[in-house]
Amino acid sequence: MKIICADQAAALVPSGATVACAGFVGAGHAEAITSALERRFLASAQPRDLTLVYSAGQGDRGQRGVNHFGQPGMTRVVCGGHWRSAPRLGALALQEQCEGYNLPQGVISHLYRAIAAGKPGVLTPIGLHTFVDPRTYLDARYHAGAINQSAARAVAEGRSNWVEALEFRGKEHLFYPAFPIHCALVRATAADARGNLSTHGEAFHHELLAIAQAARNSGGIVIAQVKNLVECHELLHAIHVPGILVDYVVVCDDPAHHQMTFSENFNAAYTQPWRGERAETLPPAQATGALLDARTIIQRRAVLELQRLQPRVVNLGVGMPAAVGALAQQAGLSGFTLTVEAGPVGGTPADGLSFGASAHPEAVIDQPAQFDFYEGGGIDLSILGLAELDTLGNVNVSKFGEAGKTSIAGVGGFINITQSAKALVFMGTLTTGGLQVAVDGGALRIVQEGRVRKLVDQVAHLSFNGPYTAHRGTPVLYITERAVFQMRADAQGQQRLTVVELAPGMDLQRDVLAQCAGPLEVAPDLQTMDARIFRPGPWCLTDPPLAAHPTVAIPATTQGDL
Repeated sequence: MKIICADQAAALVPSGATVACAGFVGAGHAEAITSALERRFLASAQPRDLTLVYSAGQGDRGQRGVNHFGQPGMTRVVCGGHWRSAPRLGALALQEQCEGYNLPQGVISHLYRAIAAGKPGVLTPIGLHTFVDPRTYLDARYHAGAINQSAARAVAEGRSNWVEALEFRGKEHLFYPAFPIHCALVRATAADARGNLSTHGEAFHHELLAIAQAARNSGGIVIAQVKNLVECHELLHAIHVPGILVDYVVVCDDPAHHQMTFSENFNAAYTQPWRGERAETLPPAQATGALLDARTIIQRRAVLELQRLQPRVVNLGVGMPAAVGALAQQAGLSGFTLTVEAGPVGGTPADGLSFGASAHPEAVIDQPAQFDFYEGGGIDLSILGLAELDTLGNVNVSKFGEAGKTSIAGVGGFINITQSAKALVFMGTLTTGGLQVAVDGGALRIVQEGRVRKLVDQVAHLSFNGPYTAHRGTPVLYITERAVFQMRADAQGQQRLTVVELAPGMDLQRDVLAQCAGPLEVAPDLQTMDARIFRPGPWCLTDPPLAAHPTVAIPATTQGDL
């Protein structure tokens, strides 16, 4: 192990190399090193034609994180699990200045382990019947993970192969081939004299070990950014990368380049275990119930699913779903454990640029191990956001807009989770772009309708295949501020999106059906949404429900308390 500065580290990355970056949204990214890489390129036009691989999104939706690779000519191929936090990479792909690919986050994290072990790749059903599926002859929306024309041409011409479709033991699977990693960029809290890396000051340790092993066994190099050097580590179990894997160490004590997350210099709650604390993370207005807006209405309705299904293990998505756990705890619900794909188990998940961390977790495991658990069916209920929905129950969270106005978000762990969880809840407003609602006397009123319909005739990008999931027997619920939808079989036996609940004060035709760009089914037993949702003030779930709910039960064997 050799100690070098960030500029010396940047000089070690050759043109044409495959670089794997560790990190998760705003946490764990080697910011000092990637900043130096960008400076080197701007000064010397080197390195060029890099292939960048990362599993979770890394960035601040501005300039930091993997945004540093977003210079034309610097990066030839980008294969990432999530893109929204790195808009400069998205711009590079949309301007056809690189080949852009989006693979499921869990698949990429498992690929690191396969590469480390010298295996041919990852064989899994994850990604079937989505845009990741390469079988274009079945559906024009299957793209083999390509998210721009440059990537699509490379796939069509046989110059690129990130995923293959095949049959194994009579069942359809996808195969993601392994590839060599020439340089791994990782971050830890401290390194000792032999290069052993500890993460005691990090929010989690995501996939550090897998990336380092993959690069080492590919004949590549491992460069680690740390906050400080120690003679020896105090806690053996804080060491997550042994020094035998580490080639170079960059010491960076500049808070601007070594924050715990891109929004917090340090938060002790992320490193302190659960001791019976209840971490309240809701904004004051939501915590008191004073702000009864569309977001709070949707979150309250989702909490009722936690109460009704009584799941043991729950996954919450970023954004609107992230606050559901704290709101449920405030309402007095217990008996479930919240998990985050980055590795935290238990505690209260953070949001924004700290998403991936949890306050006072019960345990923190490696990200690949977390996805092992998820993909094996370990999640009883997952509550996720939706950006675009269609009349067949398909969901798009990955790519939006028409030519010239397209944005790339990426799926992250969305596909891994939605194709594995025992029950799913999607949540989001029915329209967006200026939507304003009010609650008067327990009834919902649309003050101003949103300019953009989110329920369209056909989603622009197939992140979640509604009929495929419904036919597999997974219960799926879609919650908006004015109505609740469910996948149900129509008269011909085809699974279709069906209105099953209507908010008090809403007109079915005017406020729901007319705001959807396609025909919907309406349940003959259409219910009114629970009136408790629309009561202002602190929320109390000890009162009896005032409306019935459709029955969507998870298997009894998965229910129960810890």
